[in-house]
Amino acid sequence: MYQFLCGSCIRNARPGYWAIALVTILVAIMLSAPASIAQTPGTPMTLGAAVKMTLERNPELQVYRLRDFGLAGLEKTAGLSPQFGVSAEAENFAGSGDVEGVDAAEFTLALSSVIELGDKRESRVATASAQRQVVDGERQARALDLVGEVTRRFVDVVANQGRLDLAVSARTLATDVLKSVERRIDAGAAPEAERFRAKAQLTQSELAVTQAQSRLRTSLLSLSVLWGDAEPDFVRVEGSLGNFGGTGDFNELYARALRNPAIDLFASEERLREAELQLTRSQSSADVDWSVGVRQFQDTDDTALVAGVSVPLFSSRRNAGALQAAQAARDEVAVRRESALLGLRATLFDAYQQRKLGIETAELLHAEVIPALTRALRLTQAAYESGRYGYQEWVAARQELISAQSSLIDAQARALQSGATIEQLTAEPLLSPLASDASGTQQESEQ
Repeated sequence: MYQFLCGSCIRNARPGYWAIALVTILVAIMLSAPASIAQTPGTPMTLGAAVKMTLERNPELQVYRLRDFGLAGLEKTAGLSPQFGVSAEAENFAGSGDVEGVDAAEFTLALSSVIELGDKRESRVATASAQRQVVDGERQARALDLVGEVTRRFVDVVANQGRLDLAVSARTLATDVLKSVERRIDAGAAPEAERFRAKAQLTQSELAVTQAQSRLRTSLLSLSVLWGDAEPDFVRVEGSLGNFGGTGDFNELYARALRNPAIDLFASEERLREAELQLTRSQSSADVDWSVGVRQFQDTDDTALVAGVSVPLFSSRRNAGALQAAQAARDEVAVRRESALLGLRATLFDAYQQRKLGIETAELLHAEVIPALTRALRLTQAAYESGRYGYQEWVAARQELISAQSSLIDAQARALQSGATIEQLTAEPLLSPLASDASGTQQESEQ
């Protein structure tokens, strides 16, 4: 039976360890990949290599690095003190009478700047730092989303490989049926019409193989584009579908999901909004513009110091609207967090139920339905060859078995897809280690 992986090196980790930091999980998954991620043409792709290449090459993650680099520059700018300015001023020149020419002119050279009150610089730095934390949280959440998407697409490829193997097996069976039918026709024990029906079944089986090959190629491309490859350089992946592990307790899974980076992101955003609120409050404190300089009187050739101070009035009143908007933005984060938690619980519960249903269905199909249909097919074939059953009974028994085997692959894939979603929401490993054997589901069920 098919089996599947999401992190072979993490089965024995102590409870809650993987929720400490997303980076730890990603590193562990990356370490489970081969030392070199370069794929030799024809070499099956592993989940670890797919995850590693996605985290290293996915364009979306590169954007976050650029955003962080830009915010680091803004953080530097936010920490700068107010700049100094130099001004030159001339008065009482180029007039008439006593102020004709520059004999009565007054020249002033002054140095000016601003005294920031209300801890504005500290507030700017805190806001810029909080913005970087939000971007880092977004990057971690997006990286976790990508790991989940890689896992789901990887499962899809493995399932399509199983469907292709099943289609090939069905084609082989249709070929054997045609040979058996021809033997009976040649012996005069069956009508000629059964030959054409068997040939039609074989043609349909060949068409099913072609369709399965097309679906597999599509899913391979869908996987490879996650790390930027427009054409996959591999034709299969290394994995199987049937080892699910335990379903776990929903309440425990939900408790883990509360530590998901996507939820932690709200805390980072709340700190950002609080920093923005403090920055807005600091604007209520008026800055003091000051200047000091030297003035020269041309008519007496004397000099004197000049100084000035400027303070805007009613700054607090004018800043009331901005303060109100900043407070609303901060309070909005808590409301959105509660809404996100409700959505998280609903999504997690749906994935939990889908996984549980998929596991139960797969186990029932594998343990009871497929063995029974396999035995029924053998008995029906023997009865047909002995003349006790007609061709239609044999075809029906074959189709029932193929349909059950296809349903098994669908159920296994559904369980693992849901498991990948649970891993993404809880930021902890759930699926069982990847099995090295890749025996087809339909082959095992016929043994």
